Amino acid sequence: MNKPTKSNSVQRLYCDVFGHRYEISRKVTSFVKEYKCRCCKKELTTDSNGGLTELTPTFKEINSVLERIHEVRLMRSKKKAITSSIY
Repeated sequence: MNKPTKSNSVQRLYCDVFGHRYEISRKVTSFVKEYKCRCCKKELTTDSNGGLTELTPTFKEINSVLERIHEVRLMRSKKKAITSSIY
């Protein structure tokens, strides 16, 4: 079992006292994003209700699939816009 290091404990204490300092680590879609705390490295994602939830392996997989679907839809709409502007 991993024993927390002193610096990791201090960073967690900082987050417990002052709160997390989240940054967007990945933009899945315009509505779904993944966040990571700069201090303790805790990861969160946007859930289906728009709230934040812990980023588990299941949510990582869901976000990956969602990102692929979103990219395909964007490419299809761009392709459709290009072909309709030609005619």
